[in-house]
Amino acid sequence: MSSIEVTTFTYRHGDVELAGYMAQPSRYPRAAILIVPTIAGPNQIMFDRAKWLASIGYSAMVCDIYGKGEITDMQEGRRLAGELRADPEYYRERFRCALDELRVRSKLANHRLAAIGYCMGGEIVLEMARGGEDLALVVSFHGLLATPLPAKRGTIIPRVLVCHGRADPLVPPKQVRAFLEEMDIAGANCHMHIYSGVVHGFTDPASNSKPLDAVSYDASADRQSKAAMLSMFDELFGPEKTPAN
Repeated sequence: MSSIEVTTFTYRHGDVELAGYMAQPSRYPRAAILIVPTIAGPNQIMFDRAKWLASIGYSAMVCDIYGKGEITDMQEGRRLAGELRADPEYYRERFRCALDELRVRSKLANHRLAAIGYCMGGEIVLEMARGGEDLALVVSFHGLLATPLPAKRGTIIPRVLVCHGRADPLVPPKQVRAFLEEMDIAGANCHMHIYSGVVHGFTDPASNSKPLDAVSYDASADRQSKAAMLSMFDELFGPEKTPAN
């Protein structure tokens, strides 16, 4: 296992100061991964995922959403998210700034970059793809699939992996069908994994402690979605190499 270097820093989107968290392996990284958090913003589970990715050879940056750190009041989170989503182009630009920061800090090119997101973060990485970001891959875990700016033919550059709970009440079947039709029209290289009986928030063990019927952790869906992501990483970036003795 590679040793890990962790750094924290600030970056900007216009007049909004944002906080970044980056974990990097001691050796040259296989690729660089932007991690986009849930509606709650950057928190310890996202930082732990960055360190896990760094331990298997990736540079991983957790980006900020609102410039306010972790949001523990979900009513406040929904208000902030609504304000950010109100201008779809501004919404996308917030995360272009994060990608720019990742490119500079990882010193890797677009064909070695991916973006993964959870819940609202899943929605965001799909918006990156729709917006024509030059990435190798985006991965959405229990992300929202609707958009005010559907992709046009030929605009989606990265491969797209969507991991979705079939029983997610926040993403009804009509939204899934519309998304798949959108991907077909856009000519996207899209894989969608659907987990029967699984609801929203299935990758977060803390989901079970939240007073919401819409979210619940599912250990199998968590494992299988993570395996799907790593398989795609290996396909695009090559398998992890064992250091020579």
